[in-house]
This record gives sequence, C-alpha cells and structure tokens, in this order.
Amino acid sequence: MTKRVVITGLGVVSPNGADIAQFSHAIRNGLSGIKHDPQLEQLLFSCHVAGKPVIEETRLPQYFTELEIRNLESTGIVYGVIAGMDAWHDAGLLPAPAEIPDWDSGTVFGTGTSGIDKFRGAIYKLDNLQIRKLGSTVVAQTMASGVSALLAGKLGLGNQVTTNSSACATGTESILMAYERIKSGQAIRMLAGSTSDSGPYIWAGFDAMKVCTYKHNETPEKASRPMSASASGFVPGSGAGAMVLESLDSALSRGVKIYAEILGGHLNSGGQRGTGTMTAPNPQAVQRCIVSALKSSGIRPDEVDLINGHLTATSKDPLEIQNWVTALGRSGKDFPYINSVKGMIGHCISASGSIECVASVLQLSEGFIFPNINCEDLHPEIEMLIDQECIPRVSLEKKPAILIKASFGFGDVNACLLLKKYNHG
Repeated sequence: MTKRVVITGLGVVSPNGADIAQFSHAIRNGLSGIKHDPQLEQLLFSCHVAGKPVIEETRLPQYFTELEIRNLESTGIVYGVIAGMDAWHDAGLLPAPAEIPDWDSGTVFGTGTSGIDKFRGAIYKLDNLQIRKLGSTVVAQTMASGVSALLAGKLGLGNQVTTNSSACATGTESILMAYERIKSGQAIRMLAGSTSDSGPYIWAGFDAMKVCTYKHNETPEKASRPMSASASGFVPGSGAGAMVLESLDSALSRGVKIYAEILGGHLNSGGQRGTGTMTAPNPQAVQRCIVSALKSSGIRPDEVDLINGHLTATSKDPLEIQNWVTALGRSGKDFPYINSVKGMIGHCISASGSIECVASVLQLSEGFIFPNINCEDLHPEIEMLIDQECIPRVSLEKKPAILIKASFGFGDVNACLLLKKYNHG
C-alpha cells in the first residue's frame, strides 16, 4: 500500500531572505536580493552582480559548535545546515536522543561542487608541504556528502542519508527521491533539499561560457530578466532550500501544520540526443518529463493552476515555454499562470530547484502568486505562445490548488514535481 506524502516543514537561505519569513515577504512583494559583487569585478568577470545570502554571524551558534564555526569555509554547508535544521524545527521535530538514531527519518540533500574554498586552501597547503596543517574538517567540508552527513549527525537521522547531484535539477530531484522513499513505506520522514556554494570559484566557469549577463552591472536588481526580450544571460546565485516530507498518517498523528501534498513527479534525461547537449535540453525529453509527471500524479493538464518554471533569463526561455505549451496542450489565454523566482534571486545552480520548490509551496500554503519582476518587455516569441495575463508582473491574491514545478540541468537532465494545496478535513 502506497503512502500519501505531505510537506510539514520548510527552511531556506536565499539571496532575498535568509529564513522563511523574510523569503516569503520578499517573493510576495517582488524584492530582489541581487547586488553588485566587487570581487567579481576585481577578478575581471564580465558579470559583476550576484545573488548571495546574508547571514548574521549571531545566528551561527544556533547551528554549529564553536569549533565548527572556527573551521567553516564551505558556504554551501553553512547554507544547507541552516536551511535543513530550520525545516526540521519548523516541522515540530527535535534531534534524536544521544543514544539511539531516529530509524524512521533520513535525508536526501543535494549539492553541486562542495567546499571549493576549503579545497583551494588545502591545495595551497599541500603545494607548500604543509599537510599536517590541513586540519580535521577538510574531508567533511569537501566531500560531496558533507552536507547530508552533517545534518544527519546533528539530527540523529538513522534512515537513508545521501547526497544527490544533478546540476540545476538537483533540488527538485532530491524532493522526488525523498518522496519515493516515504511513498514506498521505507521511511516515515525525510529531510529533502539542496545547497550551493557562493563565490567566484563556483561561478567562473559560467562566466567563461558567456551565459551570465553583463549588460546590467550598474543596475543589479534589473539584471535577472526571465522571459524578457532584453534578457542577456543569468545572474549567478547561491543558497539552500529544504523541506520535511512526511507520511500523511504521521503528520496527522502529530497534529502539525501541513503546507502541501506531493502528488507525484518524474525524472528523466534527453540522453544528449537530437538537439539535446551537455548545456541544452532535448525538447522531447522535457515534454515527456512533464507529461509523465502529470500521469503519475493523476492530474489532467487543465487542472494545473500555476507553473513554477526553470526559466533562467537566457535564450532558452522561449523554448521552455514552447515545451510547456506542447506538453500541456494549453496556450494563449488558456495557459496557466507561470512565474520564475530567478528574477529576484538569480540562478542558484544546484540550490535553485530546492529554493524554488520552497517558493512554490509557500504560494500554495499562503494563497498568492508571486510576480515576475523585470519582465515588462515580454519576449516576442513567448508572447506568440501565451497570453500576457498568464505572466503576472504584480503579486496576485489567488489561491492556486495545483502547482507544477520543473527544473532542467546541464547534462540534459529533467525533474518535474506536482504539488497540491492540502485541505484539512
């Protein structure tokens, strides 16, 4: 017998809000977290703006020991641990007692490149024959699974503990992996999410590929422009998003708040065949992923109220809209509302899917649709496909019931998730 799966806790560390209250206020009001980054300018990046979370140092002792704080250099681990522990506490859960792990709870917490600043420092020490000065935390901060391992230790998780990595689809994939574990009865609760480091060593490759914008260095808040005719590339960002997934039976027995229900989803790859490449999606695979996600969830295309797209503010935005139109069989005024949080936070790479899933859940739970900022000049190819009213530029006090969220990543990989507003009673 399959289990129904709901979301009972949320956590986020985002460029426009380092906790759920700040983030919810920011997305509802279209507030950007993108700012000028002097380090990028000094290093001769073409893009001088970025989305970086701001975390008050006074918060760190809530999550880390004094020794950990002294040795922490991986921003991705900092973001992930804060978002993950916040989600756990938001769900009304406590760490397991010291003697016995929580066998029913686990985590799938993804990342891309982890601890690159720590790794860089280690290389310099090795080159200078200072191996004994590397310290005891270099492995934990540079191994890909460092974030899930730290979270598991702090919370005492005894079920599956793992880290996934699928480029920009990582966060959405982690939620689907956790969902399947609970649905199949192998776990009662799973902490799902993803994180991404900040800084030039993460973002340099994208700048070198010329996929980052350089036309709005003097106006950072205008730089990220999904679906806009004047979009010129994405703004690099970072942070983490997390949520606690739980069987409906467990959530009801604990009497906790239920944010939304996960109905299903799908993961696939275009195999870098056809027009799919390492950096470009295969349209057939994207459409197949969306259609399969709907089918697995028992949802008809006409039941979808809102799409939270991947929409990166690159030349691929019109192609993504075309894929949605084809997969849903809806266009013009019949198309659902669609939005992208990247206009406010940039592209947070491996953390993008999880942060955007948190934004999606908040819209269902709180009954609003956040605006697409910097989209006053809609791309003409998109305007030919869907009505402008489907792309809100101001916050709407709507109450979407069914939301579909998709993330697409380098390597031609796709993840699509169906969420439903949970109605008590």
